[in-house]
Amino acid sequence: VIIGAGGFGREVKWLIERINEALGRQAPGGGKSRGVQAGPDSRNHWNILGFVDDGREAGSQIAGCPVLGGTEWLCRSAGEETLYAACAIGSGRVRRQITERLLQHGNVRFPNLVDPSAACSGSVRMGRGNILCAGTVLTVDITIGDFCIVNLDCTIGHDARLESYVTLYPSVNLSGCVSVGEGSEIGTGSHVIQGIAIGKEAVLGAGAVGIRDLPDRCVAVGN
Repeated sequence: VIIGAGGFGREVKWLIERINEALGRQAPGGGKSRGVQAGPDSRNHWNILGFVDDGREAGSQIAGCPVLGGTEWLCRSAGEETLYAACAIGSGRVRRQITERLLQHGNVRFPNLVDPSAACSGSVRMGRGNILCAGTVLTVDITIGDFCIVNLDCTIGHDARLESYVTLYPSVNLSGCVSVGEGSEIGTGSHVIQGIAIGKEAVLGAGAVGIRDLPDRCVAVGN
């Protein structure tokens, strides 16, 4: 089930289809991880049931998949069987609100979804519910918390650390030893030089260059 039927939700649907296609091209018994320590769910073949979205009419169609209902539907359904969910919500704050509620239901599980084109070493470690999009490169000794989104064409250097609910928008470049606090958002095309610490719930604007540490809950643009 994909939570969020907006543009990024449709992109996550495509990502899941790419995972399925890549697994289908492998010989039986020849499944391979891409190195990342993401847990066994990251190598599953997925059956997409549809979208969950509180702002959409149940029964409508998005990208060829039905809108099943809102989060109440997911809570009810999870009482009957185990469901896997991907939270395709760009805002880390909203992502946290939704996932914290759903985590109270033991039958809702959040796998890590890693695009087949992502290049990740075996020393990359992640929690749960993370989404790594096409063209992503993660080098060595990187730690990622829970429910992070690493969008298209991002690079993350050695010894970097992303706390939970971080969002990296497309084409972000994080150099080595960068740390990003919980719930922060790094805008499209931004660059952060080595060793910088970004606080919790901070925003680095699109196209910015981070050259000094940022405190919690600040907005920084430019250089």
